[in-house]
Amino acid sequence: KAQTPDSPLRTPRGHRQGMGSVEEISEAVGHAFWDTQPVPSLNAEEEDACGPINPADPEKVRAEPYNLPPAFEWTDLDLSDAEQAKELYTLLHENYVEDGDAMFRFDYSLDFIRWAMQPPGALDYWHVGVRVSQTKKLVAFIGATPADLLCHGQRVEPRPPPAADKAEEGEGGAGASGVNIEEKLSGLDLDGGATGSAASSGGGAAELGDQAVVEVNFLCVHKKLRSKRLAPVLIREVTRRVNEKGIFQATYTAGVVLPRPVARCRYWHRSLNPKKLIEVGFSRLAPRMTMVRTLKLYALPDQPVTKGVRALKEEDVPSCCAKLNAYLRRYKLTPQLSEAEFSHWLVPRKGVIYTYVVEEAGEDGEKEVTDMFSFYSLPSSVLKHEKHTKLHAAYCYYYFANKTPVQQLISDALVLAKRHEFDVFNALDILDNDSLLKELKFGIGDGHLQYYLYNWRCPTVVAREIGLVLL
Repeated sequence: KAQTPDSPLRTPRGHRQGMGSVEEISEAVGHAFWDTQPVPSLNAEEEDACGPINPADPEKVRAEPYNLPPAFEWTDLDLSDAEQAKELYTLLHENYVEDGDAMFRFDYSLDFIRWAMQPPGALDYWHVGVRVSQTKKLVAFIGATPADLLCHGQRVEPRPPPAADKAEEGEGGAGASGVNIEEKLSGLDLDGGATGSAASSGGGAAELGDQAVVEVNFLCVHKKLRSKRLAPVLIREVTRRVNEKGIFQATYTAGVVLPRPVARCRYWHRSLNPKKLIEVGFSRLAPRMTMVRTLKLYALPDQPVTKGVRALKEEDVPSCCAKLNAYLRRYKLTPQLSEAEFSHWLVPRKGVIYTYVVEEAGEDGEKEVTDMFSFYSLPSSVLKHEKHTKLHAAYCYYYFANKTPVQQLISDALVLAKRHEFDVFNALDILDNDSLLKELKFGIGDGHLQYYLYNWRCPTVVAREIGLVLL
């Protein structure tokens, strides 16, 4: 039986507790706030049906931007522009909240930020920044991407027509997509890891597709400006802009428990470079274990076990997209991707996303992709350590297993992640992961992650019924 450490491993704080800005907002709001919102209360009876809690009303969307404190101004960030993308990278790198013990800080790369925030259909209008009026220095940011989501087999309600279009067409009434998500977003894990399944091509002139949900990411306020309470204003403004486009519902995660989680998940960690993880304080030697025995315990083969494993190619996209969507439909909370979105999220990008397929010859002799697995890169800066400056973490992403057992696919993923010099492989107990974590020598982390839906009632689900992976 696989031996794993007898105490929880450290989960990065952004996943464990939610990021600082969100915690401050949630604490200030309190539970009385949630009683006014279209979300089930913590003590509400279990839902037995799915659907919106309140209807949307595009006519009530605020037309003007929210007011900022004096000396600050709004800005839209075009992340295709090298200078603007570098500004956001610098803001995140210098001001992202670190681990509670000041040992680690997420270190999103420039390529990762663009990958996360520029899926097909991404709008510069939803890349909301705040600058100092006099110097034009970027001091705060929040971003949103659209997504398409199934909940208990039902598509989360389509968005109504934008208010402007509705007025031009002389329509009456409101769509049935939800209500204003402005306040609810104050409970998001905004500073550490929500992303969407997304929309059409980056740039301010892009057309928004048919996605009906948003996920919000990268809420960050400069450390010296935390007292200015910019975070709540950022949340209100990005929500207003989302509402302007006719979207009124959200899915999100948080490390804190808010009214009311759809599911509660747990992080697990598999050591790939145990010596380094122990040296930086991410993990520790288990009782009665020496370093030599630990290295032997976590040793991996040099090559994948599965025959026919190769990197995903662009020509694989149509068949693999269809197979992934079909595989994900077995879960009760899950995304569905267009081919353009699949290509964006899963075609390999060095240092960002690593995707592999299993290819074998079919009955007619033609090669066919039967299985797929993937992981993405999210390193952390190691703070105040004399030897190590960065912890390289791989995160389990999407997969489908039609012929090869899932455990074998993830075992091969560990081998390939090790080959790419990752130090640790992280996974939630969602998808089919729970069945393989202990056998593959993952250790349970100290971090929980709650999944939420806003203005959408549904029965709660267990972790293994979640098919949605958020960055």
